[in-house]
Amino acid sequence: MTPPRRLLLLSSLAALIGLAGGGAAYVLIHLIALLTNLAFFHRVGWTLPSFTGLDPSPFTVVVAVTGGLIVGLMAKWAPVIRGHGIPEAMEAVLTNQSRIAPRTAVAKPLSAAIAIGTGGPFGAEGPIIVTGGAIGSLLGQVVRVSPSERKILLASGAAAGMAATFGAPLASVVLAIELLLFEFSTRAFVPLVVASSVAAGMHSAFFGTGPLFAVPHHDFAGLSVLPLYVPLGLACGGLAVLINRGLFAVEDGFRRLPVKQFWWPAIGALGFACVGLVVPRVLGVGYDQISQVLTNRLTLETLAVLAVAKLVAWWVALASGTSGGTLAPILLISGSFGALLGKLAEQVPGVHISPGAFALVAMAATFGAATRAPFASIVFLFELTRDYNAILPLMLATVVADLVAGALMRDSIMTEKLTRRGLRVPSDYHADALLTTSVGAVMTPKVEVVPVNAPIADVAARFRADGHGAYPVVDGDGRCVGIVARGDLLREGDWTDESPVGDVAARDVVSVSSTDAVSEALERMLEEQIEHLPVIDSGQLVGMCTRTDVMRARRSQWSQEQAEPGWRPRRRRPQ
Repeated sequence: MTPPRRLLLLSSLAALIGLAGGGAAYVLIHLIALLTNLAFFHRVGWTLPSFTGLDPSPFTVVVAVTGGLIVGLMAKWAPVIRGHGIPEAMEAVLTNQSRIAPRTAVAKPLSAAIAIGTGGPFGAEGPIIVTGGAIGSLLGQVVRVSPSERKILLASGAAAGMAATFGAPLASVVLAIELLLFEFSTRAFVPLVVASSVAAGMHSAFFGTGPLFAVPHHDFAGLSVLPLYVPLGLACGGLAVLINRGLFAVEDGFRRLPVKQFWWPAIGALGFACVGLVVPRVLGVGYDQISQVLTNRLTLETLAVLAVAKLVAWWVALASGTSGGTLAPILLISGSFGALLGKLAEQVPGVHISPGAFALVAMAATFGAATRAPFASIVFLFELTRDYNAILPLMLATVVADLVAGALMRDSIMTEKLTRRGLRVPSDYHADALLTTSVGAVMTPKVEVVPVNAPIADVAARFRADGHGAYPVVDGDGRCVGIVARGDLLREGDWTDESPVGDVAARDVVSVSSTDAVSEALERMLEEQIEHLPVIDSGQLVGMCTRTDVMRARRSQWSQEQAEPGWRPRRRRPQ
C-alpha cells in the first residue's frame, strides 16, 4: 500500500503534468491551425480551417511533400516521432522503466504540427497524448521516484493530453489504464484522475465545453431498435479488422521499398496529397468533417467517398512514418461508415433510426475493436454525447465488434509494431495470486531440522543422503536460530567434523510468517539471493517456503482456469 505522503507527492506532480498537458494541447492545436492557414489558404489564422472549400492544385502536392521531407529530417534527430507514438510509449513502459528521451517532448508535437499543417490526414490528439506522456516521464526522471511511479506519471501525462483535447477526463483515465498503465490501483488511479481533471479544466478554458467537433443530440429510439445495433457491431468489427490489416500491409510495403527510410514520409505525403486532389475533405485533422457526419449534413454518396478516401489517405500517411494520430481518422472513417449504414437502414420500411446515432455508435465500436480498448471507447462516446440513452447501443455494438476483431486479429493497431519487435503486451488484468495467497497455504509444513549442537559430519551425511539444499537449525526449545546450506560446509573455516553445526550455520536468519503474502516471500528471496525461507510464527519454526512453493501459488491460479464437468442428472436404474 502506498503511504499517504507518497500518494500526495504523485498527485501534486500529476497536477503539474495536467497543466503542462493542457498547455501542450493549446499550443499544438493553434500551431497546426497557423501552419494550415499559411500553407493552404495563404493567411494568418489561429482556428482550424475546413478543407471542404479548398481548391486543390499541384501546389497542394508540393506543400505536402515539403512537409514530409521536413518530418524525415526531424526523424533522423528523433526517430521516436515516426507514427502515432503510442506503441513507443508502451514499449518505454514495458522495457525501459518508463524513460522517454527529453527530445521527444519537443520533436513529437513539432513534427506533428508540420505533418498535419501541411495536409496530413491525422488528428492532433495522438501527438498530444505522446507529448503529455513524455512530459510525465521527464518529470519522473528529475524527481526521485521509482520506475513504477514514473510509469504512473507517464500515464498521467498521456491521460492529460487526451482530456485536454476532447474534454473527456473519465475516458482519458480509462484509456491510460487500458493501454499504458497495466495496473489498476489507488496509487495509479488518484494521480490519473488529478491530471485528467486539471487538463479537462484547461480544455474548457481554452476551447469551451465539449470536444473540438459538434456532437448534437440523437434519438436512440429505445429498446425496440436495440437489435439493429448487433449487425452494426458485426460490421464495425469487420471494419476494424480491415483498418488494421490494411495499415499493416501498407507498412509492410514501405519496408520493402528500395529507398532509405528518410524518403518514406515524402512518399507518403505524395500519396495522401494525390487523394486530397480528388477529395480535399480528407486533408487535415478532419474535426469539421466529423461534425458534418454527426449532424447528418452529407449525402449517401459523399459519405461513401469520404470513408474510402480518408481510409486510403490515412493508411499511406501513417504507414510512411509521418508523425500523426489515429483517433480522429478512425472516428471519421467509422462515423462515415455508420452514417452510411444508418441511411441505408432508414430506407427499410418500419425502421426508424437516426443515421447520426448509428455514426456515433460506429465510432465507439470501431475504435474500441481496432485498439482493443472497448471500455475506454464506450466511456469516451458517452462523455461526448452526455446522453444516458446511448449507453445500451454503445455497449452492445462495441462488445460485438470487439468479439469479431478478437476472433480475427491477434494484434491491435497499438501492439502489432511491438509484436514484430518480439515484445508481448498484456491485455488482461488479473488478481495476482502471489498477493492473495498466504505463505501458510503453500509452505512445506513438515520440515527436517538439525539441532544446533549436531556434529558437522552428521549434517554432511544427511546432505549426501537426501539431496536437500538447506536445513533450519533449531535450539532445544524448537526456535530457529540459523540455517545451514550445502555451501556453508564447503567453505574453509576453523572447524572439524565434530564441531557443532551452529559454528557454520548462518545466524542472521531471513524469515517470513505464515500469514505473509507469497509475494513478500518471493521479494525476500530475490533481495537476499536465497532459495529457502524459514516460516516462523511466535518464534517457532512452522514450515519452510522455497521457490517451488512459490510456483505452487501460480499453479493454483492456473487450476482456476480449467474447465470442470458440469452437472448431469443421475439416471435411475430400473428396479
